[in-house]
Amino acid sequence: PLELEFGMNTIYFFISPGNVQTDIEHLYEAVPDLARVFCIIDKIGEGTFSSVYLAEAEVSAGVCQKFALKHLIPTSHPLRIAAEIQCLIVAGNKENVIGVTQCFRNEHHVVIVMPYMEHQPFADIVGSLTFAEVRLYMHHLLKALNHIHMFGIIHRDIKPSNFLYNRSQGTYALVDFGLAQGTPDTAVELLKVLKPKGLKGGGSRGTIEASQWEQSTTFPVAQVSMTLCKFPRKVFGERNVNSTNTHKSFTATVEFVKKNDFSLRTLPVSGQKHKGLDHMCSCYRMDRICNICLSRKSQFAPRAGTPGFRAPEVLTKCPNQGTAIDIWSAGVILLSLLSTRYPLFKANDDLEALTQIMAIRGSRETIQAAKQFGKAVVCSHELPHLDLRIFCEALRGQQPCQHQATPPSLPAPEEPSQTGWDNVPDEAYDLLDKLLDLNPDTRISASMALRHPLFKDLHV
Repeated sequence: PLELEFGMNTIYFFISPGNVQTDIEHLYEAVPDLARVFCIIDKIGEGTFSSVYLAEAEVSAGVCQKFALKHLIPTSHPLRIAAEIQCLIVAGNKENVIGVTQCFRNEHHVVIVMPYMEHQPFADIVGSLTFAEVRLYMHHLLKALNHIHMFGIIHRDIKPSNFLYNRSQGTYALVDFGLAQGTPDTAVELLKVLKPKGLKGGGSRGTIEASQWEQSTTFPVAQVSMTLCKFPRKVFGERNVNSTNTHKSFTATVEFVKKNDFSLRTLPVSGQKHKGLDHMCSCYRMDRICNICLSRKSQFAPRAGTPGFRAPEVLTKCPNQGTAIDIWSAGVILLSLLSTRYPLFKANDDLEALTQIMAIRGSRETIQAAKQFGKAVVCSHELPHLDLRIFCEALRGQQPCQHQATPPSLPAPEEPSQTGWDNVPDEAYDLLDKLLDLNPDTRISASMALRHPLFKDLHV
């Protein structure tokens, strides 16, 4: 079976050997030099921007080694490809971060060769992990994040399928830097070239300039691959003229306003001199958007990432995004581990995704946090802040979802007293609370998280 990730959903396809063999033959034709080094065995993954193949190569006399060959789609921008490779070179092969062995290029086809790591799908094991395994998993994930953040790399797509885990060997690997961005002091030179105009700093602090608020959403070519998606998805707070989705289950209405622009606003009209009173906008914090606001050009902010793992500042299009967005995603993973529910968040668009966050973290808290980075959030119903321990224990006490049943190849879950789930320390939920801090400026860093009391007996 071929496991594909589409958004938050994992879809399994049973592909006949003939189809896989055809793809392998096409790869040999696209990059002929591969045949001189590798014997491609199987196709093991496929995504929007790449396909991954399992291959073997003779590394010494009579000794073969397995490798993962990542074939990037020909439409990927050269700068984006080069930046991904540079991330692997700079930060790879250390602290649970995958490295790069070599690269092949023929015309517009590029193949990145990486060490192959056997691993189990997260959905297959999330319901059977012991608490000790969960603690180690999070410790190693935070070590990887701390490592790349030290190099000024924002991964932007932290999720279980990008943090490989071999349960039997206790090994881990952070993969897929295809969406990575850099902080101002990044050690990856090409990430400085790809840095979006909206990012003013490495964290989430910073001021929003008027020119950024009014700038066009026409992106440079180098940024296109960072924002592509398979289907038009309604952007939070904007009209999507390409979509016919009429989903009405939203419980929150959000309007974006320029920071500190909480007074009545005017819209200049080209070629005319009208008084500001004729073009005043009074829809601020109302459950509607006036024509004046609809005529404004969209605010640009990076939105790359996987639905269900995007931080609130990404959902609300905050232009100043930093390494804190990776920490939020790690918090979502810990929430899934403690509740044994994956995926936990399923939303049709960013607005519904923010509502689901409110349902756990509270609407008042979300509104207050949004104010800190210049966003106004209006919620039609007050949603209380949930106790994370009660929430996770309630879900963990239920029967697992249908796709989370224990596979025949894995042992059946043990009793709570044997797995540690009957005595989860408060420190676990304290760390979860800090990882899921709604305010990116006060959200715990990877470095601080590694020093959290939950990991007091583990080496950093």
